[in-house]
Parts: sequence; structure tokens; C-alpha cells
Amino acid sequence: MRTSCLTRKTNETEIAVALDLDGSGRHAIQTGVGFLDHMLASFAVHGLFDLDLRAAGDLHVDPHHTVEDAALVLGSAFDAALGDRAGIVRLGSASVPMDEALAFVAIDLSGRPYTVFTAAWSAPAVGGLPTSLVQHFMESFAVTARGTLHARVEVGRDDHHKAEALFKALARALDAATALDPRRAGIPSTKGSL
Repeated sequence: MRTSCLTRKTNETEIAVALDLDGSGRHAIQTGVGFLDHMLASFAVHGLFDLDLRAAGDLHVDPHHTVEDAALVLGSAFDAALGDRAGIVRLGSASVPMDEALAFVAIDLSGRPYTVFTAAWSAPAVGGLPTSLVQHFMESFAVTARGTLHARVEVGRDDHHKAEALFKALARALDAATALDPRRAGIPSTKGSL
């Protein structure tokens, strides 16, 4: 079973994540940041990941630490659930439209963290979440998931639509990349390890 349960406790946040890569999209999300909860629910549903993510953070300061640490633990949960990554497809990409917005995400679960992110926002925040934290979430996730992530908003006017299209595209790309390829018995790399 490709599952993981992880926790992280600091002076700023306390995060708990339970993940099943081969789920059906069941989710229970509670971060204290309503818009982030909505994004992670969309992520679970569209990636068909069973996800339980609970976060308690210093929201009296701002959402930064909660968003960052949730992404770090979620990425670590993917890394743990993937194990040595034998038999996975490894690469995935998705374009997701949401009304006038279109987002693209490509991921390589290569073991090498890197992020390229391109998006223009209309406002400094959406639903109480600073729009700058969408990029920071993706970067933090890529570091601990140990993957190369390219994410961009191709077009769009509404920040809610742009952010949601990005999270759905990330989910669809990850669903493809984490899938098991029945033709592949070993590590998906010419090096023999990731």
C-alpha cells in the first residue's frame, strides 16, 4: 500500500498528514485558512488521493507558516508513500481550464527538487490567502516531494479561478506521475536510482 502518515511540530505550526496515493479523493482538510482548505480539497478530489491534513498555526501572525509547513509535510508524505519510486511513471503533466483561466503543471518525480512558477495575480490576496503564497506552496511541496515542478497560469482574470486551476493541474499531473506502470519493474531512470 502506497500510504504515509506524517507529523511536524514547530513553535509556529503543528501539521498532521495521512495520504493514500491510490485513493478515491476522500478528504478531510482543516488548516484554519479557508481558501487553502478549498484548494487542498480540490487537489485530493482531482488527483484521486485520499488526504487527511490538519494544521494548527500562528494565524494571528499571518498564514505564511501554516501554508509553508502544510506544503512541506504534504510533499514529505508523497515522498514517503512513493518509497524508492520503483515502477512509477515518474513524469506527468496536465492543463486544466477553469472558466476563463487555464493552468499548466508538469512534474518529474526525479529526486531533484526544482520549481519554475509563472503567474500574474490581480490582487494581493484571494479568500484571505496571499496570492504570493500559491507559488511558495508549490515550491515548498516540490522540495520535500523531491520533484521538478513547472507551473504556470496561461490565461485568466479571476485569481480564484487561476489558483484553483493550478491546484487541480498539480493534482492531475501528480496522479499521472505517481501511477504504477505495469511494464516497469524497477526504478524509472537510466541511472538505476532516483
